[in-house]
Amino acid sequence: MSYSQLTQEQRYQIYALLKIGISQTKIAEILNVHRSTISRELRRNKGLRGYRPAQAHKKAVTRRRKANRRITEKDWEIVDNKLLEEFSPEQISHWVKKQYGLNISHEWIYQHIWADKRAKGPLYKHLRCQKKYRHRGGKRDNRGKIPRRRSIEERPEVVEQRKRTGDWEADTIVGKGKKGAIVTLVDRKSRYLRMGLVTRRTKEAVADTIIALLAGLPVHTITCDNGKEFADHEKIASALQTDVYFAHPYSSWERGTNENTNGLIRQYIPKGTLFSKLSTADIAFVENRLNSRPRKCLEFDQPVVFLRNHCCT
Repeated sequence: MSYSQLTQEQRYQIYALLKIGISQTKIAEILNVHRSTISRELRRNKGLRGYRPAQAHKKAVTRRRKANRRITEKDWEIVDNKLLEEFSPEQISHWVKKQYGLNISHEWIYQHIWADKRAKGPLYKHLRCQKKYRHRGGKRDNRGKIPRRRSIEERPEVVEQRKRTGDWEADTIVGKGKKGAIVTLVDRKSRYLRMGLVTRRTKEAVADTIIALLAGLPVHTITCDNGKEFADHEKIASALQTDVYFAHPYSSWERGTNENTNGLIRQYIPKGTLFSKLSTADIAFVENRLNSRPRKCLEFDQPVVFLRNHCCT
């Protein structure tokens, strides 16, 4: 039997099975939980109008938050299972909060992973980047400072909510021997990708490429990392009539959409690739492949279709 805390999806399953007359014992078998879990769920989370999954989940999460209990071994089992499914620590942090009302920060999860590694455990092998995580309160950022940069803390809340197209995340992928780079831009809502090849990762080349790639597309904001190649941000902002923001140093999760997309690009352009051998046609091929790939987060719509249908929202 699995861990007895129920997820929101399981509560919808319970509701549907009850509607067609399935017994509590049979429901427990279907959900692979103990039958007492089902009886307790129906007893504690029913409302005046009977059992409703959304209301039941809200009541359960509220109760758990009020309890303010410590993180148990069984809670860490949930985290470990999601790591084995290749969820990132940030994704797990949000998922367990939504599903179980647990407050486990991604930094705490990273600490758990490295403690497991020191004990010869395998969890770190399921991270996209297996190098030691550097948390935001750690070492000082020694890279060159970007003048007049605007922090992500100033960015409008609507960007975080993904309610509109036109909020982009920007990064660069560096080629073998640091010769050449690919500028990547991803729309936070539609996951639409733009890619551009630069022979040198200078601020001038990167700025001109971003301006060309986003011309004619909806652009409200751009969020970059702290690489000096984005130092010409004022030129970008002026040309595209947009606002450019910068994530905190070593905080890649603040541009998670872009980081995840760069991982997908590596399927076609693996590390160690000599970018001088790539053509604009090669870049266009990868961009088209990813923009045409159905995405679960878009209810299996394609980014190119989603952007076209939601370009004004």
